[in-house]
Amino acid sequence: MKKILISVFALLVLTCTVFAKDAPNIAVQSVSRMGEKWCADRHEQKLAQAKEGPVDLVFLGDSITHNWERAGKDVWARYYGNRNAINLGYGADRTEHVIWRITEGGELDGISPKLVILMIGTNNVGHRSSTPAQTVEGIKKILEIIGEKAPQAKVLLLAVFPRSANPTDEMRVKVNEINAGLPALADGQRVFFLDFGKKFLAEDGTLPQEMMGDRLHPGAVGYEIWAEEVEPYVKKYVDEK
Repeated sequence: MKKILISVFALLVLTCTVFAKDAPNIAVQSVSRMGEKWCADRHEQKLAQAKEGPVDLVFLGDSITHNWERAGKDVWARYYGNRNAINLGYGADRTEHVIWRITEGGELDGISPKLVILMIGTNNVGHRSSTPAQTVEGIKKILEIIGEKAPQAKVLLLAVFPRSANPTDEMRVKVNEINAGLPALADGQRVFFLDFGKKFLAEDGTLPQEMMGDRLHPGAVGYEIWAEEVEPYVKKYVDEK
């Protein structure tokens, strides 16, 4: 009887492994969040904003990007207030949600940005919906769609900002694994990769609470660092200087 139980257990483990291997990668799919009222309202607002005038610069991402309108508001006004910029960041977004927004959602339709600044992926591993490798595939898919929707645009792909207090924390490690796969997605001609995550960290690799109160979202100083680090790309491709 014991041998039979062991055999059944082994078969179950093997079956689960096979199914897990063959399971579709949600990170590369198109998933709508329009059932959430605030999200649907923001989507309509952003579509309307895009129609108001030319859009030269797009920030695309999750709550870290969304928070340019909160903790980063003053920095945004100084750096991007006169640069025809639009913030397409949505709190809690994962790669699959960005894919929906720039395909069925039409957030890149009817605009011709010169530069798209993309950072996405922390919620994929944070919500445990995707592995780091699957998340990289989702980011690759987003880059492909941007190339189709806005072929004239350069894309600045940012490394996901560090999170969690300590270098060995699970979420920090997973974010690092995502970032390790991102340089290969940049060709140096249309897509450029930039990693300035160390600017947020102390010398020992810890993430100070003064920099990110919740060890995830930057405060005003963090947005100043962000703006300074991407400024050479904005000057070159948006200002064309």
